[in-house]
Amino acid sequence: MNRYFIELSYKGTNYNGWQVQANTPNTIQQVLTEKLSMYLKEIIEITGCGRTDTGVHAKNYFAHFDYSGVEIKNNLNQCLYKLNTILPNDIGVQNIFLVKETAHARFDARSRTYHYFLHQKKNPFIEESSWYQYGEIDFTLMNKAAEILLSTTDFTSFSKLNTQVKNNNCWVKSAQWKKINENEWCFEITAARFLRNMVRAIVGTLLLVGRNKINIEDFKKIIEQKNRTEAGMSVPAHGLFLVNIIYPSELFL
Repeated sequence: MNRYFIELSYKGTNYNGWQVQANTPNTIQQVLTEKLSMYLKEIIEITGCGRTDTGVHAKNYFAHFDYSGVEIKNNLNQCLYKLNTILPNDIGVQNIFLVKETAHARFDARSRTYHYFLHQKKNPFIEESSWYQYGEIDFTLMNKAAEILLSTTDFTSFSKLNTQVKNNNCWVKSAQWKKINENEWCFEITAARFLRNMVRAIVGTLLLVGRNKINIEDFKKIIEQKNRTEAGMSVPAHGLFLVNIIYPSELFL
């Protein structure tokens, strides 16, 4: 039995997130599991690198699975072609890697990077992948507030309530708003771990700073209070992308 990492991307618009759930049909994991099992003629169980919520997209996502056959090793390019042929157009497989038998797509990830896209001039061509915000926003001020995240450990104020995790500690490596063009912006954040809804809650709270509804000291107090109800709204899912995951090179064979 060999273990493989599968690298994929997907547009989350038409899906109820990544993870299979008993009361939630039509997830990325469900569709990928069905198509991979059908193609490889073997029951495949897939473990993802993390959960993405309904409507969230992924440009770079990894999962792992075990497979006893030789189809992948003997003809990888043909395997990728055929698998992409039977998958829907909004899910694409970029590569499949043979990895150590103990490799884990979720627990072995060293860092994850998310992008949140925002635009200030209505654009019908990006409405499904960026959030339209009208009016003045101070991105310089938001970047000053975002710097506080780098020295923060407990992110309870930005976590979805009642999640089954041991703690809400995260280590943010970078967080910054970047200008794409005159009307479009991207918030890029990298951390070893993210809590459920964390990026969307951070963006919603930073926008309170950017619209001068709270100041930087208020932003600090929100973090210190460790109370989700004190932070800003969770911004819409369609502007959020998982864009990069880093693993130790020694996992790959």
